[in-house]
Amino acid sequence: MDASGTLTRNRLVEVTLDEGSIARSSHDVEHERAVAIYDLIEENAFRPVGHDGGPYRLRISLVESKMMLEISDEHLKPVMTHILSLTPFRKIVKDYFLVCESYYAAIRTATPSQIEAIDMGRRGLHNEGSRVLQERLDGKIEVDFDTARRLFTLVCALHWKG
Repeated sequence: MDASGTLTRNRLVEVTLDEGSIARSSHDVEHERAVAIYDLIEENAFRPVGHDGGPYRLRISLVESKMMLEISDEHLKPVMTHILSLTPFRKIVKDYFLVCESYYAAIRTATPSQIEAIDMGRRGLHNEGSRVLQERLDGKIEVDFDTARRLFTLVCALHWKG
């Protein structure tokens, strides 16, 4: 909402995952995906370049190693489809998951300073993935850094096997 209390136009109001291409997974994975979508909807800045007819709905599907972003307006009128290769994210996502595993293991036995150091590494990888996502969307879809972070969380949740 903006200062007048009205819904801003340049934002997402709905994000759905195509169940035909994104298989259902374990309860934990489904929960992580739901949380990522909820966080994204709660706060975002999103606008297809050259289009001012939002708010927008986003449908995400996977085709081979690509993520298809189908964007429509709030009345389901198609705005654009953007296909994003996930290849540039593979190493970052893999490293991110490894650091997350270390973090969860460290919580049980490590000192607070060790846990904080691992968490700083995790946040650094998350930021790197967010910057790559922003770069890959540049000229096609405008997102602020916080929205890129939330979208990258969703990219990770799509890769997580549980």
